[in-house]
Amino acid sequence: MMVVLAILTVGCKKESGNENAELDLALDEILNDVSNNEGRSFFTLPESNDYLTIPNDPNNPITEEKVELGKLLYHETGLAIHPKNPISKNTYSCASCHFASAGFQAGRFQGIGEGGIGIGVNGEGRVRGSLYEGDSLDVQPIRSPTTLHVAYQKVMLWNGQFGATGLNANTGDAWVYGTPIETNYLGYEGTETQAIAGLKVHRMGLDEDFLITYGYKQLFDAAFPDIPEENRYDNERMGLAIAAYERTLLANEAPFQKWLKGSANAMTPAQKEGAILFFGKAECGTCHTGPALNKMNFEAIGMMDLVQVSHESFKVSMTDKERKGRGGFTGEEEDMFKFKTPQLYNLKDSPFYGHGSSMFSIKEVIEYKNRGVKENSAVPDDKISADFKPLGLTTEEVDLITEFIENGLHDNNLNRYLPERLLSGYCFPFNDPLAKNQMGCD
Repeated sequence: MMVVLAILTVGCKKESGNENAELDLALDEILNDVSNNEGRSFFTLPESNDYLTIPNDPNNPITEEKVELGKLLYHETGLAIHPKNPISKNTYSCASCHFASAGFQAGRFQGIGEGGIGIGVNGEGRVRGSLYEGDSLDVQPIRSPTTLHVAYQKVMLWNGQFGATGLNANTGDAWVYGTPIETNYLGYEGTETQAIAGLKVHRMGLDEDFLITYGYKQLFDAAFPDIPEENRYDNERMGLAIAAYERTLLANEAPFQKWLKGSANAMTPAQKEGAILFFGKAECGTCHTGPALNKMNFEAIGMMDLVQVSHESFKVSMTDKERKGRGGFTGEEEDMFKFKTPQLYNLKDSPFYGHGSSMFSIKEVIEYKNRGVKENSAVPDDKISADFKPLGLTTEEVDLITEFIENGLHDNNLNRYLPERLLSGYCFPFNDPLAKNQMGCD
């Protein structure tokens, strides 16, 4: 009833002086209704230095020292010490596929780590280097997910394969030794597990000379004083520091977040109307909820895979287990073609959408969900989520929801999470000659 009343309220045309107040009231009513009366606080992101409020892994509590070390390691191209081709040594980092100006995504439809050259304006110009062929190129057969708001994910990746707790507590049979998934045996949550596994997958590390020469040793000592020195400078500790930093990556300066905290004019009237529709008529909040507007569930909505789209993709095929989503990890029939519900902040910073980068605008995604008709014929009808159905939104309503997601959920100051410089002095997020030239980095 509250939702219906709120929508009717928005439909009334008020004088401009009262419009914001009416919209605020309507939005508050809907937020209360969809959050079991928790209201604004249910959707509010903490400050990035509020380490006690940010979701922590109990086995890796966030500290200032870990965050400062992790910030550097995440961007440190000097960690690329074991590339397949020596020419790529010290040219890529974690940030190569997850950098701030792209909303901590890749800036292109398929991220390229080792073997990529250039950046263009915002990552779209990164291409395969001429010396890389076939399996030597470092890419994934699926869209690189963002590291923004990973604090609100117990398990990581589109299929949720990383993480030993929560939804993965009973998936031990799928933790295959000799694969990155064996990292789950360390017992950490998804953010920590992925960070540790990623260092090995992408052939990154830290040798003693680098550790001492550039002053990283002191930072490790400060971040992990209780760890014996023989274990203090390994990939596990590196991953834990990176994960602590990643958990602080919060879009808490977006207009919606400012509005939640009491700034009535932080959102425009159109963004407020879009939010009311998002949580109301469109029922988007069924899956996109909480501070990050995500949910730890897996749904099939029939989007195409990276191998099916028109881009020139690398190392993808119709047999990739990633195409089966959660089922490709668990092997369970009930999980087939189901992918994790993503967070919704700063989506416009990297204009490729879906696990297969099959859509190119936020509006296109909303129109797809409004139609409620799958685009991927390979996904059986009986796997499609019951929540994926025609929504009956008008063109104007689609535009309003687009405005809310595109701009109301956009934090335009994510560069605050960047280090001023790396201790090594290398460029980041890329350090290959072409990218350095394009970035104006010496």
